[in-house]
Amino acid sequence: MGVMTATTATAFTFDTLGKGMPKLSGKNQVTIPVRVLREAGIEAGDMVQIRALGPGRVAIERRRDLIDEFAGKLSYPPGYLEELRDEWER
Repeated sequence: MGVMTATTATAFTFDTLGKGMPKLSGKNQVTIPVRVLREAGIEAGDMVQIRALGPGRVAIERRRDLIDEFAGKLSYPPGYLEELRDEWER
């Protein structure tokens, strides 16, 4: 999952969000507007990765669940796994 650039992302600014513009709290917390999360495809419960992109810039990306993504994708010739299991038992 790549970082969205200004040319591909919708700009959510004071003009588009109005009074709903997020602000960093004293505890370094920010509430991300629902519209932003929907457009990014991020939902409650998603694991996210947060990293600094430079002064004044932060990226939030949904973490990929590699097990869900790749489980069951490998295929083996018939009998191959049984052969491996037999080797373990020796």
